[in-house]
Amino acid sequence: MKINIAIDGPSAAGKSTIAKLLAKKLNYSHLDTGAMYRCVAYLSKQLGIDQKDEAALATMIDSMQIDFDSLGNVYINQKDVSREIRTNDISMMASNVSVFPAVRERLVRMQQRIAKNKGYIMDGRDIGTVVLPDAELKIFLIASVAARAKRRYQEYLQKGMPADYDAIFEDIKKRDYQDTHRATSPLKKAEDAVEIDTSDMSIDEVQHAIEDLLLSMQK
Repeated sequence: MKINIAIDGPSAAGKSTIAKLLAKKLNYSHLDTGAMYRCVAYLSKQLGIDQKDEAALATMIDSMQIDFDSLGNVYINQKDVSREIRTNDISMMASNVSVFPAVRERLVRMQQRIAKNKGYIMDGRDIGTVVLPDAELKIFLIASVAARAKRRYQEYLQKGMPADYDAIFEDIKKRDYQDTHRATSPLKKAEDAVEIDTSDMSIDEVQHAIEDLLLSMQK
C-alpha cells in the first residue's frame, strides 16, 4: 500500500532531485510544489502583474493551469516552461510571491486535492507542516549554504545557463532568511520529520537513506 512522503528543506538542498529519483524508483508520483510557486512568479512577470499585489496574483492563479508530465516537465496553460522557471531571478521572485496567504492557500488546495489518493512524493518548504501534515513519512533535508550554492552553480553550468557562484551564494542566504521569516507557512521542520544533512552526501547516499527509512516503516 502506497503512502505520501513529504520532503522539506531550504533552497537547493536537493529536495526535487531526490524526490524525482525516489518517485521513479518506488513507482510513486512526484509533485514539485516549488515549481508551482515558480510558475506563479514566471506568469506574473510575463503578464506584467505587480508581484506585491496579492489580489491580482490570486486572480491570476484562479485562471491558470499548472501541469506536470511523467518526465518532470512543467506546463503553464499547456505551455512547457520547464527551463524558463529555473532561472535565479525566478527563484527569488517565487520566494516573494509565496509570502502571500491568498497565493499559498490556492496552491495548497491544488496540492492537497492531488495527493488525496496517496502514492505521492511532494517536496517544498511547508509540506510536512501545512500541505500534508498527515504524511506517513516526513523528511527534512538540510545542507550548508556553501554546499547548496556549489550545487546550484554546477546545475546552471550543466544546463548552459549563466552562473555566478558569489551571486548564487548571496541569493541562497537571502532566500533562507525570507523563507524562515515569512508570516505565512514559514520554512520549518515538522516535529515528526527525520532530518538529513546532505552537505557531504552524494545523491545516491541521500536516496538510500530515505529508502532505508521507508523499509524500516514497512517492517
